[in-house]
Amino acid sequence: MLSGSKHPDDGGCTIGIDATNLRRGGGVTHLIELLTAAEPEKIGIVRVVVFAGRQTLAQLPERSWLEKINPPDLDKGLVQRTLWQRFKLARGARAAGCDVLFAAGGSYSANFHPVVTMSRNMLPFEWTELRRYGWSLLGLKLLLLRWVQSQTFRRADGVIFLTEYARRGVLRVTGPLAAATTIIPHGLNSRFQIAPRAQRPVSEYSHAKPYRVLYVSIIDQYKHQWQVVEAVAALRLEGFAVALDLVGPAYPAALARLQETLARLDPDGSLVRCHGAIAFEALHRHYEDADAGLFASSCENMPNILLETMASGLPVACSNRGPMPEVLGDAGVYFDPEQHRDIARALRELIVSTQLRTELAQASHRRAQQFSWQRCADETFGFLVEVARQYQEKNAKHAGSVLL
Repeated sequence: MLSGSKHPDDGGCTIGIDATNLRRGGGVTHLIELLTAAEPEKIGIVRVVVFAGRQTLAQLPERSWLEKINPPDLDKGLVQRTLWQRFKLARGARAAGCDVLFAAGGSYSANFHPVVTMSRNMLPFEWTELRRYGWSLLGLKLLLLRWVQSQTFRRADGVIFLTEYARRGVLRVTGPLAAATTIIPHGLNSRFQIAPRAQRPVSEYSHAKPYRVLYVSIIDQYKHQWQVVEAVAALRLEGFAVALDLVGPAYPAALARLQETLARLDPDGSLVRCHGAIAFEALHRHYEDADAGLFASSCENMPNILLETMASGLPVACSNRGPMPEVLGDAGVYFDPEQHRDIARALRELIVSTQLRTELAQASHRRAQQFSWQRCADETFGFLVEVARQYQEKNAKHAGSVLL
């Protein structure tokens, strides 16, 4: 029975959120934005209880319906956090009166039901991408995640996917799921909403003031920054006044490959500026300074960076892999991210045509408007209530059949 109610729609529903291993990055950002936009009272949710470490809880908004619980083990190492989730989370969720638990991190080992989880990371589910890491520590971690998350999805009562591409990719590994499933894309922070600017003809750019291409992403094996550098260097040799800005932290092996490419093609640093990691709160300023956005990843679940680029009013050159065409639609120029000549071809199409840039910047900006945190929050909490209702009805039916 739901706490304080016989039915979720009658009111009194309590949602638990397991943020055991959400400490930084996209998972924390998603939780912050979700709770900031949420209006759970509209669908009869009276309490939302979040279990997390102090650092994560401090970043969450203050709401009358939001309760923050900080078990001491969640401020310790991975082993202690994992053991707490496995052996103490269910007890804590029951004590808090939770009617459904949302395992926001994607991996779940407790025995509380009903539980809803989320698919966040496609790297463990795509062999071609996973093999890029070989028998490294990260490669082994991804293999472990493949097994853990597959087990989580098979045991869950509900699974949220961010894109149709991700749903298909995960199900190829797990097989059909008994859980209820849905597709709920992430939203977009309003800071990235920048109206498309007037596009200038290529003749107005110079090597002193080049056409600046912006690529925001971690430097990693599946992000192909070195191929992008090759492409921009080739365009410079063709006479185009073009330059590249790279923004994001780095995975060491991929950084070494990028640095080798830069030493060979841009020894004086006139072609590429590497800005490193930038605080999320300041990231929109780099979009404001760019002339075009580029996204060259070959593996994504839901590419938030692509969404930000679209909303920022920039014409977009984009990888043709993964869910990128599902997100960008016909509002960009596509390329093979592992072929620098194809990346150069896509950028060349943008640079030479003022009309194409104008049309694509406007189209991608319009398309980005459909991705809102309000919509994400409404659909997420609505799905959680629906899973709670289905679980209760199934248990009631089972209890009735036993009595008969």
